[in-house]
Amino acid sequence: MHTSALPRVAGAQPAVRRSHGWLVPVLVAVLLAFAPLVLETYYQDLVMKIVIYAIFALSLELLAGTTGLVSLGHAAFFGIGAYVTALAAPQYEAGNPVLLLALSMAAAAVYALFVGALSLRTKEVYFIMVTLAFAQMAYFVFHDTPIGGGSDGMYLMMRPVLAIGGTTLIDFEQPRQLYFVALGLLVLCYAFLALVLRSRFGHALTGIRINEQRMRAAGFQTYRYKLAAFVLAGALAGMAGFLYVAKNGVVNPELLSWHESGAVLMMIILGGLGSLRGAVIGAAAFVLLKEFYSSEALLGPAIAGRWQLTLGLTMIAFVALMPKGLIGIGRSFNLKRRKA
Repeated sequence: MHTSALPRVAGAQPAVRRSHGWLVPVLVAVLLAFAPLVLETYYQDLVMKIVIYAIFALSLELLAGTTGLVSLGHAAFFGIGAYVTALAAPQYEAGNPVLLLALSMAAAAVYALFVGALSLRTKEVYFIMVTLAFAQMAYFVFHDTPIGGGSDGMYLMMRPVLAIGGTTLIDFEQPRQLYFVALGLLVLCYAFLALVLRSRFGHALTGIRINEQRMRAAGFQTYRYKLAAFVLAGALAGMAGFLYVAKNGVVNPELLSWHESGAVLMMIILGGLGSLRGAVIGAAAFVLLKEFYSSEALLGPAIAGRWQLTLGLTMIAFVALMPKGLIGIGRSFNLKRRKA
């Protein structure tokens, strides 16, 4: 099957113009790299939280935005990655971060393979409900059994340390070092997905989203493509789970709940479906809005205590006024500037 058989994506840009699309992400990455030099501990921790959820949002973007698979159970892979990190880490000594990261991603990918193999045989609302059911099943495994400490969760006693020959290279107990590791993984995740989307595989996923029947008629085994995307998205969500527990040192069953799946889905909708930048922007906007609405110092205890209500109303307003998400604002501005 030749690449020419793939459907053209509406709004595709010439290669010369698309080459400039790397400029903004690179500049943002450079600014974030210098952020710890000027930010206080609180704001550095907030940026770190955004970075972790940006990876989580990018993983779901591959499913919902690129392939058109809206999942309400994506938090299962995030939580499994976090739990495997805590369970595999030695109790009385620091674990190897490379090994723990590999285990967390592998465990999330294996569960994604199991869930995807069954759920991808359904479509639309049935797919949404099946993924939600599998996520809730994983949630109750950790919530109602002692495998992960039950409802209380479990702690990471010692954060990972990468050492070679007795020389410590990376110590996750140092917040700045952990920050740079998380930022590096976000850059790698973004670059990897950008390359995937420009590949034959990525174009096939886009074609499946646009018209799966046509792709099957062209000779593509769409089920395998969707399953590969599902497993890859699960592995990347496991990476975010690894960083979450490495940062916070604690994991609990709520990480696998449908609330967390809904939150990450809102992130990519807020940023704009179908865009890697939109996923990152949406994660940043969601975390900042949640931090703002839950701040008693800024809004007082009465409003801060009801941050779910104010955040929900804000999300409704954003979706109603900006159906293409925050990324659509920049695109509309560029379009008007070109016409002018």
